[in-house]
Amino acid sequence: MLKIKPVALDRLPKLLRLMPKAELHMHIEGSLEPELMFALAQRNGVSMAYADVESLRRAYVFDNLQDFLDIYHAGTLVLRTEQDFYDMAHAYLARAAADNVVHAEIFFDTQTHTGHGLSTEVVINGLHRACVAGEAEFGISASLILCFLRHLSEKEAFESLEQALPLRDKLLGVGLASSEKGHPPEKFARVFARARDLGFRLVAHAGEEGPPAYIWSALDVLKVERIDHGVQAINDPTLMAHLAKERIPLTVCPLSNLKLRVFPALAEHNLGRMMEAGIVATINSDDPAYFGGHINQNFTQTFAALGLGAQQAYQLARNSFEASFIDDSLRHQYIDRLNAAFETFD
Repeated sequence: MLKIKPVALDRLPKLLRLMPKAELHMHIEGSLEPELMFALAQRNGVSMAYADVESLRRAYVFDNLQDFLDIYHAGTLVLRTEQDFYDMAHAYLARAAADNVVHAEIFFDTQTHTGHGLSTEVVINGLHRACVAGEAEFGISASLILCFLRHLSEKEAFESLEQALPLRDKLLGVGLASSEKGHPPEKFARVFARARDLGFRLVAHAGEEGPPAYIWSALDVLKVERIDHGVQAINDPTLMAHLAKERIPLTVCPLSNLKLRVFPALAEHNLGRMMEAGIVATINSDDPAYFGGHINQNFTQTFAALGLGAQQAYQLARNSFEASFIDDSLRHQYIDRLNAAFETFD
């Protein structure tokens, strides 16, 4: 492991911006900034419930996950064509590359959009085309993870998976998202077993608003390789020890946790304590257009609130590559770039 030199507090934000990193927990529909949302609405003749960009931004105040999901799903109504999905993903990848994200594993769902009358092909082809363009234009590698919406039925999740199979070569894995309370992971045990048999990589949201038991279920029943969020694990010492021993990554989203009132203040977030306990934590943006920050804002604001330093910055960035689903050759390349960024930072 690289020996990390101390960095002065006033220089730390620059280091956080410059260091290469991977983003592993970002819902592409949640990256749809109000400006692009209005542009797509105009292009597609979709009426908006808000008069302008600023009135829409002012509506981004949520008491819980469901409050957010209500306005989030309304925003997806502007997405009507393959080009819309391309433009949305391309805008995210451009922003991510500017934040020195070198690899992204992007969450999306088809169920929202097929519910609006779109085809699975329109969604996946638009997003995948943007991933290909992002690598060519920005040098950022990107892959797609199809998420099932847990408030919908197992039957609907199976339908979503089967509809996506003709485009299997454009997908990396499957995940589980949407409202957590009342929808335990085991509800989707058979769908995940099918996806596992097909060779998909497996992740699931668990332990954001739901209890530690949901994390255990995601691991033991769904057999996932990564936990999205997972911050409630801190309330179960046995689970914490298991996560640390097995090096099961958590894709933590601090500003999302703050915006959805999982923590009353960023200074009370448990990311630092999780790292001290040996958890393979990563920092991500979740739904950056709605939660007030892309990945670098998550880093800088969290580090300022928790008093974290260069050593934690390096560990979190390295964790992001260790936790990613890239091949070992590319992983080593990215870690070498990370090491070089820290060695040359002055």
